[in-house]
This record gives sequence, structure tokens and C-alpha cells, in this order.
Amino acid sequence: MPSQPTRRDAPYAAGEISLLLVDMQKIWCERTAEHDGGDYYHDRLDRLVVPNQQRLLAAARAAGVDVLHTIIESLTRHGRDRSLDHKLSDMHVPKGAPEGRVIDALAPIEDEIILPKTSSGVFNSTNIDYVLRNLGTRMLIVAGVVTDQCVDMAVRDAADRGYLVTLVTDACATYTPERDAAALSAFAGYCWETDTDTVVARLEALRA
Repeated sequence: MPSQPTRRDAPYAAGEISLLLVDMQKIWCERTAEHDGGDYYHDRLDRLVVPNQQRLLAAARAAGVDVLHTIIESLTRHGRDRSLDHKLSDMHVPKGAPEGRVIDALAPIEDEIILPKTSSGVFNSTNIDYVLRNLGTRMLIVAGVVTDQCVDMAVRDAADRGYLVTLVTDACATYTPERDAAALSAFAGYCWETDTDTVVARLEALRA
């Protein structure tokens, strides 16, 4: 039985890590008339977040680390299965809708896991906990959008379920710098907050 880690930044162990990318979908990450997150958000995505997630993906794939993608998508075309919150918020991505796909720059490859959800928290509306435990995951690397909503929920809920969480701060975005800073401060106690360079170096070390 593996020993329990004694710190949030414990060294990564081969076979016990998964990478979770949260809601990196066309509908949220591409500026459209239906969804425009503003200049700060889209500039941060284009300049920093997407390139850093591409690096994380490449390093994870090369190291044999399991990759999971969450997307907001209903199980039905009409969304009758959506959470009450999503109905009240008029948030609906129909099953199979093109705008619900992960952006091309981060498109899942064969055998990567895609988990559709209809709540902010992936642990609340998918079987991700069951899947991660079946994969043998103890350490979860998280990045995505938006920092103070769905990413926040993923970090807190994973920590509460006993996962050792790494939050990649320069691979996440929300709509203002103030919201980004407030979110990182608020859930710092649930995870190890670090940057892409550090996580990529750790993943590359697993290949040695």
C-alpha cells in the first residue's frame, strides 16, 4: 500500500497522475456574438492559457499520463436533463452541438476521456470520481475555464475526495484579473498552485 503524501506538492508518481482540462470548448473559448468573455479573458486564453495547455497536453501524453476533458453538454438535444441552475441561467449546450466540442488546439485524441456535465462541479454531475479511482489516480492536475467557477469546483471537490490537486495557475482564465486573483487566493488551501513550466518539468521527469 503506497504511503500517504505529507505535502500538497509531493513528487508525482508514475501511474498515479491524471490531467483534467475543464470546459475548453468552442462556445466558451472562441469569441462569438453569443458568448464574448471580453478582451482580458480572450487575450489571456490566446496568449497564455491555450499555449500552456498545449504544453501540458504534450507532456502528459508523452509521459503516459491519463488525460480527461470536461465539457458542458446536455445528455439530450432539448436539455431537459440539465441541472436547475443551468435551466435558470439559460445555459444549454445541446448533445452533439458543434459549439460544444473542445477547441481544435486542444482536441482530445483517441482514448482520452470526455465527460459531459450540466453543473459547475464535474464531481457533482459526472462519474469522474469513479473513473479516476479506476485509473488509479491519486494526483490530479487541473487547468481550464473559468477559474472562479468550474475550475474552482473541480479543485475543491477533488481535494474533499482525497485527491492531491495541482492547479496550474497560468493555464486558467476568468473574466477579469481581479476575479482570477481572488479565486486563486480563495482555494489555495485545497491545492498546490504552480505554473506550467514546473508541471511540464515534473511530467518530463517521469519519462526518464
